[in-house]
Amino acid sequence: MKLLTRDTDYAIRALCYIAKAENSIVSVDELVLALKIPKPFLRKILQILNKEKLLESFKGSKGGFRLVWSTKQITVLKVLEIFQGKLQLNECTLRKQICSDTKVCLLRKKLNTIQDQVRRELKNMSLASLIKNRG
Repeated sequence: MKLLTRDTDYAIRALCYIAKAENSIVSVDELVLALKIPKPFLRKILQILNKEKLLESFKGSKGGFRLVWSTKQITVLKVLEIFQGKLQLNECTLRKQICSDTKVCLLRKKLNTIQDQVRRELKNMSLASLIKNRG
């Protein structure tokens, strides 16, 4: 199981790059060169981020993308949920179907605790903190 998919990873990398541009418009071509992400794949990711209102798009020869939200508001959890849906580690691993013992299952309680910790950590991890730690 991967915690972050390739889409999520690329989205976070693109958002961090755009954030470092400090309100400038960043073109897709610049992102492709800097991040080494295939252009069609990156365009799809940027379109999703635009649709979700994290990015603002600009058309034309000087077109590109700019952040809508502040770097403190965009969290890894938010991006993960856009591309992967709700983080869920607690599906029953012992049976193919969710069992009826979810209220008393000891494994499920432990997995819920871990899931809550992971969610908190990802929610506290903002673009601002990623950029700051990267230098």
